[in-house]
Amino acid sequence: MNKRARSRTGLTTLAALTALTTAACSNTQASDDAPPTPSPSAANGTDVSACTDGECEITVAKPVTLHFPGPGGSGRATLSVTEVGPNKIEYEVKSGSNSSKGAAHGPDQGCLTYLREHGSGNSCGSLAGTRPSPQPDTVVIQATTDTDGTALLHIVSP
Repeated sequence: MNKRARSRTGLTTLAALTALTTAACSNTQASDDAPPTPSPSAANGTDVSACTDGECEITVAKPVTLHFPGPGGSGRATLSVTEVGPNKIEYEVKSGSNSSKGAAHGPDQGCLTYLREHGSGNSCGSLAGTRPSPQPDTVVIQATTDTDGTALLHIVSP
């Protein structure tokens, strides 16, 4: 090996060692280790008991069951969240003899469930930045996905 080739090899080795030493001594975390950015806070946090009166906004991170007044004095209604994950929520609602299931998958996706005394209905799709509005004689439930593995639930009673 000539003098010029040895010099280039030495410089390459020195550069590699410098890069390794710098990386090993760095005290910054890799981006994979960074915690997820939390979602905006729900008005009632994670307190499921806030929903017992039929008016709440909570964040859920695992399956949970909520009880609240059904529409038109039809007794208690039940919302059972069966699955929550990044950009995912699945749930079932029962009120009297009515039941409805909702599922949303994807960023900013969600479902609106309308409970009425004599029926129910769902509408699912993009719900980014929306809030449910009170409807006459109807309990409105909105479930929206989030990237951090939580879901935002709103229950609005007439």
